[in-house]
Amino acid sequence: MTGRRIATVCTLLISAFIIFVGMWFILQPHSAVAGLGITGPTGTGEGFYDIKGVRDITSGLVPLALLIAGQRRALGWAVLAEAFTPLGDAVIVLSHGGPLATALGVHALTAVFVLATAGLLLRETRRPATAPSLTPATATATATAN
Repeated sequence: MTGRRIATVCTLLISAFIIFVGMWFILQPHSAVAGLGITGPTGTGEGFYDIKGVRDITSGLVPLALLIAGQRRALGWAVLAEAFTPLGDAVIVLSHGGPLATALGVHALTAVFVLATAGLLLRETRRPATAPSLTPATATATATAN
């Protein structure tokens, strides 16, 4: 499998996963918050969970839109920026007394996967060094010299 295909599959996995998490927060908020690693807001918190769900779905749709549009370089930068979310989640879980296993095993590992995917995308779209262009006069001189 080529690096480009691997990056595409990883991007699709990232998008599908975060869209799933967003839907989970909208449809089963109390179950979803248990997997986050911290306790949710007191009371019902329904509005908070809906907002989080919609934002997660959006975070999954942005890479999909760039992938569909064929904007792979912009996709690489967007995925790199999105790595901030799981890194921030890991810090939040740790700073609020959440389990270390969740902070590292869920959020930090997700961040590593997202960063690796961004690296693949940015590496594949790296601008190649351009060869010096031949002017018509140089091309003619080169051809006659050979």
